Amino acid sequence: MSARNDVAPSTLGVELLEHGVEVEYTDGRTTLYRGVPEKVDGTLTTSPGKQVHILVTDPTETEGVMVYVNDLKTHDDILESTGVGRVILEKGEEEEIFPGVTARRVGGMRTEVEADPEEARGRVFVFAEDDWGEDSYEFVKED
Repeated sequence: MSARNDVAPSTLGVELLEHGVEVEYTDGRTTLYRGVPEKVDGTLTTSPGKQVHILVTDPTETEGVMVYVNDLKTHDDILESTGVGRVILEKGEEEEIFPGVTARRVGGMRTEVEADPEEARGRVFVFAEDDWGEDSYEFVKED
């Protein structure tokens, strides 16, 4: 099994909590992304080497799709059994992973995410993590 292929996401259960965002995978397991997400508008550039997970909810905020960007550790069969998607980007490449949400690979092992929650028609979250911690972000439209 490969760990370098794009994988299409499935619909996952989502619960927005005061202390974080809980995601229920298609295999019934759950994970909690802890903390109140920092608000961002327009474009977010992650720190180097972070694992980037993008979650876009539906308008009811109870379901969504999740895509890992440049995850090289998780095998296709695990992603498919959990419903998580994956996109692999080379330096300089970009992909619209959901209407209104684009990910691109920029220099220095960084990922840039650009999102418009109105076009996405739901809430857009980015979780950037490594062995030392996790950062949570939510795209908002500033007036």
